Amino acid sequence: MSKLPLIGITMGDPAGIGPEIILKSLSETLNTNIRSRAHLIVIGSYAVMLETLRSLQTQYTLKKVSTLRNDYEARDIIYVLDPLQNPLPKTVPGQLAKENGHAQIVFIREAVKFAMNGTLDAIVTAPITKSAMYMAGYNYPGHTELLAELTGCTSSGTDSGMMIIGGPLRIMFVTTHVPLSSLSSLIKYRDVMKAIRLAHKSSQQYFGIPTPRIGVAGLNPHAGENGQFGKEEIEVITPAIERSQATGINCEGPFPADTIFQQAAKGKFDIVVAMYHDQGLIPLKLLSFGKAVNITVGLPILRTSVDHGTAYDIAGQGIANSESITEAITTTIKILNYQSSLSTK
Repeated sequence: MSKLPLIGITMGDPAGIGPEIILKSLSETLNTNIRSRAHLIVIGSYAVMLETLRSLQTQYTLKKVSTLRNDYEARDIIYVLDPLQNPLPKTVPGQLAKENGHAQIVFIREAVKFAMNGTLDAIVTAPITKSAMYMAGYNYPGHTELLAELTGCTSSGTDSGMMIIGGPLRIMFVTTHVPLSSLSSLIKYRDVMKAIRLAHKSSQQYFGIPTPRIGVAGLNPHAGENGQFGKEEIEVITPAIERSQATGINCEGPFPADTIFQQAAKGKFDIVVAMYHDQGLIPLKLLSFGKAVNITVGLPILRTSVDHGTAYDIAGQGIANSESITEAITTTIKILNYQSSLSTK
């Protein structure tokens, strides 16, 4: 990578804390070494960013741009690309609005378009509100599924999924945003295999671990206790682990969920495959809340994000913590630098 990477940061829901944490993060990082390692541009509503800037009384300047370039070097300027054809109605922080649901989709689509054609080297996404998306007619469970569709992974059958890293833990998920009442039926052999495969590949691709040690969590208490507390471990998870081992992947399990994360935190595993959303996120957020990073793995582009939602209850109050999005930007730069180093060898 001869020039500094260009990273696009999508606003997310204009009524959430996205605009605030972006401005706080960029204001804090413009004068650090991040600026010497990457160029950053916000993709979102210029009007909302300007209003947020004024409310935070930040001394930096916003500059609206119409094209993306790799020379955004001014240390006191935050660059904004606004792809909206029509300005948003006045945004009320913390309030659901169909227009905001549509806008957050537009921001993501624009960022993905530029990442797919190579103009952007990566994207970092601020949180979205799924209810606002539904109001606007978009039925996606979250960023992961939307990004898979926009990048062609869905139509081509390419594997993609959600990994979250924080503190000593890296976690890959078999399922994500699904009701617990449906969970047993959604733990399928092919999906456990996919999660193990993605955990293996992404650990190599993003973190430079040649032979990652993968621990696989069970679904039921005590990992089923030999079938007494559930059959998923015997009928689905263990066969998927054994098949993965036969392909050369270094994975073990299933282990009880109440012990595997502690073992991983102490260094026994490089990454854990969790069966469902809260199984993995409760221990991770206990250890690194506000500093964890979401990575969508398997995509043809690099995308990272925050570990939290839009926080409507504190939106517009100036008290949101920007550590997670700063960590997402830093992680993105580290991954890009690692991948760049491989291409120059």
